[in-house]
Amino acid sequence: MPALPRSTTPLFIGSAFLMFAGGVNGLILPLRGSIEGFSSFSLGLLGTGWAIGFVLGCLLVPNTVQRVGHIRAFSAMTALAVVSILGSLIALHPAAWIPLRGVAGFCFAGAAMIVESWLNERSEANVRGRVFGIYTMVNLAAVTAGQMVITLGDSNAPLFFVVAAIFYSFALLPTSLYTSEQPQPLTETKLDLATLWKNSPVAVAAVILIGVSNSAFGTLGAVYGEQIGLSVPAIALFMSVSILAGAAAQVPIGYYSDKMDRRIVLVAVVAIAALCDAYFVFWQPQSAIAVLIASSLFGACIFAMYPVIVAHANDHAPDNYFLRTSSGLLLLFGCGSIAGPLMAGGVMSFTGPSGLFITTAIAHVLLIVYAIYRITQRAPVPVEQRSDFVNMSPTRMQTTETIAMDPRVDEEEREAQSAQ
Repeated sequence: MPALPRSTTPLFIGSAFLMFAGGVNGLILPLRGSIEGFSSFSLGLLGTGWAIGFVLGCLLVPNTVQRVGHIRAFSAMTALAVVSILGSLIALHPAAWIPLRGVAGFCFAGAAMIVESWLNERSEANVRGRVFGIYTMVNLAAVTAGQMVITLGDSNAPLFFVVAAIFYSFALLPTSLYTSEQPQPLTETKLDLATLWKNSPVAVAAVILIGVSNSAFGTLGAVYGEQIGLSVPAIALFMSVSILAGAAAQVPIGYYSDKMDRRIVLVAVVAIAALCDAYFVFWQPQSAIAVLIASSLFGACIFAMYPVIVAHANDHAPDNYFLRTSSGLLLLFGCGSIAGPLMAGGVMSFTGPSGLFITTAIAHVLLIVYAIYRITQRAPVPVEQRSDFVNMSPTRMQTTETIAMDPRVDEEEREAQSAQ
């Protein structure tokens, strides 16, 4: 088995620092905001701000890197991320937090893209799949650790804002001391909506709807936990186990999606998620154990949907079109992510904590209905003509450079995209 390039080690370390800081940052804000008395709608706007910043980062950072270079751009991204988290500590008000969260989303997308472009450059085709897998696992572990560290202190204190700022700063060290030559320009994101819709209408509709669902849960799950009386450690577990369950569930779900119509698998997974929605809305569990078990099943479903959709869309895409198809889907997911927290926050303001799962239930039911309709309109792609299913990290941790690392991307397409 070919050895991994040694030059990838500092990049894995830098990415781990970045994701750890992101895990702390993403959880401490809704917890502290709830303590400060921010409304659910205001806290939902934090997720909307993040999603807007993240999408803009994917669109604009490649041009910035082309002008000033990878190291300077990465330094700017991490510096602004530090400013955003420390600014949130100084200005404890939604009017300040929402734009600062947008800055954090922009910087997080830009910094991650730069690290990933280096990994792409350092990885030959025969090891890129392993690099992609290790990178995904490192990021999942770091985000989970960042969320769980919240259990070690008082979320009403400045400590975790400072910890996040420190680890954002740590992320700068491996890249600033990196001696390798700078990689090729970053992959630019383009949305060819007409082609995406022509290739797979269900993928377009589904990725927007799961953007609504997943971003609502990712932003307001901690607020839900706080409102039903969970302890801070239970809230941290509530958010972490859902992500880890989603990563684990991709193995069996991916296996079955390769053996049968992916749309049927998608409908089955979404139906289970909808049952979890109903459990949270109608049974309203208060026990930490019951909530954690339900969130594990819920996370196993919602975080496994996106890879099925990507695989299905690429089953219908032309040859050498994986990168453009997947990048377009990521942007559409971002559009759904802008709306999801806004909608859920508004519903929670009127109905209480169950409003989060009312919102996700609506998205899931709409997805089931449309997917079933599409199953009746189009035959599935024969198994032997399909692309492979590949496990993917949660979409809040993905950029277009993450997609470029995917082993399904053809070398010619990767080189052609880099040359543009």
